[in-house]
Amino acid sequence: MTWVSTTSCASIPSSTLRTCRRSPSTLWFKYIIGIGVGAGAYVLAKFALIFPDLVEGLVLMNIDPNGKGWIDWAATKLSGLTSTLPDTVLSHLFSQEELVSNTELVQSYRQQIGNVVNQANLQLFWNMYNSRRDLDINRPGTVPNAKTLRCPVMLVVGDNAPAEDGVVECNSKLDPTTTTFLKMADSGGLPQVTQPGKLTEAFKYFLQGMGYMPSASMTRLARSRTASLTSASSVDGSRPQACTHSESSEGLGQVNHTMEVSC
Repeated sequence: MTWVSTTSCASIPSSTLRTCRRSPSTLWFKYIIGIGVGAGAYVLAKFALIFPDLVEGLVLMNIDPNGKGWIDWAATKLSGLTSTLPDTVLSHLFSQEELVSNTELVQSYRQQIGNVVNQANLQLFWNMYNSRRDLDINRPGTVPNAKTLRCPVMLVVGDNAPAEDGVVECNSKLDPTTTTFLKMADSGGLPQVTQPGKLTEAFKYFLQGMGYMPSASMTRLARSRTASLTSASSVDGSRPQACTHSESSEGLGQVNHTMEVSC
């Protein structure tokens, strides 16, 4: 989790803010394929909107493209009166079923959040995330001059995860010809932790759709997919890509459809 490294250190002054609008020339890379979870996914999407030429592809897990309104703000305040900060964060990470079952993973995260993470930094992080603005994206053709992510995107969420509604809405606002929506069954709120093998295969398939890793073989996930997982090719003459026509990239150039992994 990206927040662990920043919240486990000494207390950070509340005036210390970072921005994704810093000059690209100081970032030391030509272009990226980004992977983000939750707040990290939101930051990467924001970065891609500001510097679209730097982002070649994105894997966004548990992303919520919407800002927080007054009702959400009030609900957060009330929740803070009745729940501890660790419990509030846990309800954001795990489904209600997982919390009730109190799985070993939930217990591990509860111990880490409550005893390892600097609570002052975590509170600052939580406040900043809940004050985020709407990404203000729309599917091309739905509104004049629609703003959306131009690169190939793979959206990932667990079935019945707290972030499911947000990810579904994000999918409705992206270009369907360059977007893959992966909803993973029986994976809870953190599919990257509970089912890393299946997610890794999906990621490899996504990269192959972009022209990378042509020799990588696909196994269980590719054979058991319940719907077509396709990704439009993102070929740019200024970027060193090697397009592949292997059978694992059979869906290049087709319109994407939601894929639910049930294997």
